[in-house]
Amino acid sequence: MISIIQRVSTAKVTVNHQDIGHINTGIVALVAVEKEDTEKEAERLLERILNYRIFADKDDRMNLSLRDIEGDLLIIPQFTLAADTQKGNRPSFISAASPEKGRQLFCYLQNLAVTIYDRVQFGQFGADMQVSLINNGPVTFTLRTSGIRH
Repeated sequence: MISIIQRVSTAKVTVNHQDIGHINTGIVALVAVEKEDTEKEAERLLERILNYRIFADKDDRMNLSLRDIEGDLLIIPQFTLAADTQKGNRPSFISAASPEKGRQLFCYLQNLAVTIYDRVQFGQFGADMQVSLINNGPVTFTLRTSGIRH
């Protein structure tokens, strides 16, 4: 799985002019599922998102995690992260999971997230979403768990 995480002051996701998720200080995680991904990658990705140290401590060093600050999490499906952009002028989605598999693993990630973290909201798989955020820093990282087998 691939995720772009952004440290935010606030963020929201809208579908059909209705806000379906809104967070304050925390992380927006855009998530893509690749063909070979399993539930293990979803579990590992969620643990990395929750524990990745991107928030400032008292010495203004990025040393605190989302869990440490008890921040909010907004997880948004975004299959385009799985694009191969190395050749030509058009992205290839050959490594992206099928829509069915992507939906299944995103739903697994959602169910897991709500069982282990209280402050989480989600975008909608397959929907045309509008995402608004204030990137704090800006601080943005790519996390990748594809190919990791436990």
